Amino acid sequence: MRAILYLFLCFFSLINISVSADRYQITVTQKGKELGKIVIETMPEVAPKHCHNFDSLVAVKFYDGCAFHRAIPNFMVQGGDPNSKSKPKETWGEGDSTQTNVVAEFNDVSHERGIVSTARAEDPNSGNSQFFICVADVKRLDHKYTVFAKVITGLVVADKIAAVEKELNAGGELASPKDKVEMTIKKISKK
Repeated sequence: MRAILYLFLCFFSLINISVSADRYQITVTQKGKELGKIVIETMPEVAPKHCHNFDSLVAVKFYDGCAFHRAIPNFMVQGGDPNSKSKPKETWGEGDSTQTNVVAEFNDVSHERGIVSTARAEDPNSGNSQFFICVADVKRLDHKYTVFAKVITGLVVADKIAAVEKELNAGGELASPKDKVEMTIKKISKK
């Protein structure tokens, strides 16, 4: 009976999604020093389920302590993998298979500098907690990843993340910050 009630509540929460744009502050630190703050605003009119998922994760402080584990100048910075809190660095970016995935909501918002989009595996419907911030226009990602927010202020902080000293990640890409770049995220307002 409890399982049925739980499933009912989960389903109800997915269909009863708020359509208001919310703002979040991402505080970025490295080696105990603050690199700055990024303020993003969600776009529930184009990706309501992804915005709801992000809001739910922020509400439980899921992102606090996660790393920006992938940083590529003239492309993007990516974070939000729970493995990056306390698991070995070679697992960062792999994600947690027990997380609930969100069905893709591809939309017509272009991946321009300052856009926030859901990271995913090969399956288009595999996005969950990981996201990336474009530090350049990357239109080749349009209609392949779900845009759900945009940077309002602090894009220079994303540029700082992209520029940190890097080492090879588990996939052989020179994209892993040598020293952990950590995030905390809090909701600051509704638009």
